[in-house]
Amino acid sequence: MIAYDKTLLDNVYIDEEANRLKESGFISTEQYKSIGKQLPKLKSQNNLFIRIGFFILGCMLYSSICGFISLFGLAIMDNAYLFFIYLFAAIGFGAKEYMSKNMNYFGFGLDDAFILGAIATFLAAVGLTFEQNYNTNYLAVILVMAIVSSIAYLRYLNLSLALLACFGITGSLAYTTFEYLAIGKIILPFVMVLFSGGSYFISKKTLQNLTVPYYYNGLKLAKGFCLILFYLSGNYYVVRELNFNLSEDYFYNGVSPEIPFALFFWAFTISIPVVYLVFSLKNKDRMMLWIGFLSLCFAFFTIRIYHHILPPEIALTIGGVATFAFTYFAIKRTKHNETGITFKADRFTNPNAFANLQTLVVASQFGLKPEVKVDESPMKFGDGGFSGGGSSAEF
Repeated sequence: MIAYDKTLLDNVYIDEEANRLKESGFISTEQYKSIGKQLPKLKSQNNLFIRIGFFILGCMLYSSICGFISLFGLAIMDNAYLFFIYLFAAIGFGAKEYMSKNMNYFGFGLDDAFILGAIATFLAAVGLTFEQNYNTNYLAVILVMAIVSSIAYLRYLNLSLALLACFGITGSLAYTTFEYLAIGKIILPFVMVLFSGGSYFISKKTLQNLTVPYYYNGLKLAKGFCLILFYLSGNYYVVRELNFNLSEDYFYNGVSPEIPFALFFWAFTISIPVVYLVFSLKNKDRMMLWIGFLSLCFAFFTIRIYHHILPPEIALTIGGVATFAFTYFAIKRTKHNETGITFKADRFTNPNAFANLQTLVVASQFGLKPEVKVDESPMKFGDGGFSGGGSSAEF
């Protein structure tokens, strides 16, 4: 299924692990370079900005090819524009396949542009094919996005394709539930909660049983996506406003009405961030910890939207004091722990990052500039052998 040479692909993951060991101080730079010279691998681009540059170049190249074909093709076949859109999609898929198998491009930037452009063009073609039927049009586009993106990720291991697949599968289920079930509008939040919760446990179980690293990043992304979707599916603000936007009263009433099961959704909104934080600390799951903090902030935002208990400045002050107190006591409690929850530095993060950040902050706040060493004068003063400043009695 995977398009790349397995040996070269394995060497990419070995090189990434060696780089992590180098950054953490387990091996030296010379050892890492020695490992890299011995491993032939796929052509990847780890520098994000260079990869974005190649992506833009690939988009220009892909659009130029499609434009060149359009100039000659549409002049011959004036009414066959839909055929050419499918042809452009086929060109994108073919170019990506050639780059992967023959040029050994793996996340280089050029190949990303062609595969994403091919999928976008194919979805446009599908949408134009079913443009007569509004409901079928949307469902066909979302279903095709889910299927094509999933297959493309399994073959090319591109994380952007995994994200597209997550959006496509979620959108397909949500649209089918809302449009084709009589009570779809009522049960949609519960369907999405069950779907995201089940998908989270499936991805987590698959990650634990994974024996090869090829799909590790994609499953990890899907796991984080499910955590975010699970919370948003039961958040009171999201459910209430989305329910109002999908109703017929949206254009006639500017205020969203109360929703059924409001107490359940309020309890869900407040309790799930706490559950995320507790289980992330218990299982040492950094992704869940960050998502838990973000969901907690969104829970406070939701409460503030509908219940103005305190003025904003007082609420922010109390929140800041509470956060500072919790952080201070948490650090004091965990900074000497050798196991479990600890505040000690992680060796797999940059050990000098925090120190460098402190230096930059101090320099920016106080206007400090690096000390400049003045070159020494070529003329030496003192103990002179003739008359002058600092001369001795000698002539």
